[in-house]
Amino acid sequence: MTDLFAAAGLERATPRPLADRLRPKKLSDVVGQDHLVGPDGTITRMLRSGSLGSLVFWGPPGTGKTTVARLLAGETDLEFEQVSAIFTGVADLKKVFEVARAKRSMGRGTLLFVDEIHRFNRAQLDSFLPVMEDGTIVLVGATTENPSFELNAALLSRSHVLVFKSLDEAAIARLLARAEEELGHPLPLDEGARALLVRMADGDGRASLTLAEDVIRAAREGEVFDEKGLAEVVQRRAPIYDKSQDGHYNLISAMHKSVRGSDPDAALYWYARMLEAGESPLFLARRIVVMAAEDVGLADPQALVVANNAKDAYDFLGSPEGELAIANALVYVATAPKSNAVYMALKAARRLAKDAGSLPPPKHILNAPTKLMKQEGYSEGYRYDHDEPDAFSGQNYFPEKIGRLRLYDPAERGFEREIRKRLDWWAKLRRERGEG
Repeated sequence: MTDLFAAAGLERATPRPLADRLRPKKLSDVVGQDHLVGPDGTITRMLRSGSLGSLVFWGPPGTGKTTVARLLAGETDLEFEQVSAIFTGVADLKKVFEVARAKRSMGRGTLLFVDEIHRFNRAQLDSFLPVMEDGTIVLVGATTENPSFELNAALLSRSHVLVFKSLDEAAIARLLARAEEELGHPLPLDEGARALLVRMADGDGRASLTLAEDVIRAAREGEVFDEKGLAEVVQRRAPIYDKSQDGHYNLISAMHKSVRGSDPDAALYWYARMLEAGESPLFLARRIVVMAAEDVGLADPQALVVANNAKDAYDFLGSPEGELAIANALVYVATAPKSNAVYMALKAARRLAKDAGSLPPPKHILNAPTKLMKQEGYSEGYRYDHDEPDAFSGQNYFPEKIGRLRLYDPAERGFEREIRKRLDWWAKLRRERGEG
């Protein structure tokens, strides 16, 4: 018989990627997820008990979510079906459910693995509920996004969320050792380059094997790369950071909390991480303005001025000089005395305004431009502060039904220490003059 592949000038089989060739054959081969598949792992205990419900796998790319789902189907003797939320609509899901029902009628269960499940809309997610409840499928959804935000409560209440961790350096090193065993020869890297490749993988097992393949393809016979050679051969992977998803908010939160905690070094690290990932410097500048207003406040009134000036400097200079101006503001705000007293006072004032309703101001502080308003007592008894001793009348400016309240409680830090002295002095004058 004629070999059609040879006649067409094609190889009989396309070489499989290294990551596919090294895909684990059993759960104990999965690296970096011992808390799930180790001897006392969550999944191990589920299998031991003979009870496997629907699951949501949450974790970064390249941590083994798809592999574990495949192996689970084998361990539980379920038919494995896989769909991607990116390419699947409600009509496609109905067909999958019909096939699963047919298999169930013949005594064969189905494990349905849904990749990128967070990309389904509410209607699509709701379509899973009946077939999960009647046992037609065991759902295993995989997501890189926080399920609490991206999946609806009904589906989450019927599922167990399992967290997959980024692979640490030891786990990546084990993967590379397996790759060398599969290939039958060591990777053409010296010790420093090998350590650099592990760091480049950034916790992603699949990426580490892809990088290893790049190195193998690039190496000439007998060539061994050092760190500089490795950097020239492979593109450095950008940090895992999607500007519209969890990574974005996690890093912003880390920078904000570093500033609030008065740690300029950590704040600069997270700032640099986001710049390297391509975040807009103006977005970061706006966040620093927020920090100056929310976490420094009047403990250092200059913080807000510095933060705004940094934004203006970036508008004027652009990159990269403008990024230094923003870094100056970041360090200034991080090292400034902290107070959220105005932030808390505003929250209390808004709560009071909502709860108290539409109370009118006291009449003595209302203008009286007409005769009728004068007759009604508008402006009567108002005392002009500049004409009073110490330029302070001490009158009540709250609605009469509420009376005077203390909403703003300045901290004993920075400039607010001086503000507190003023407020305490005015309170003393009110008491002396019998103004409440």
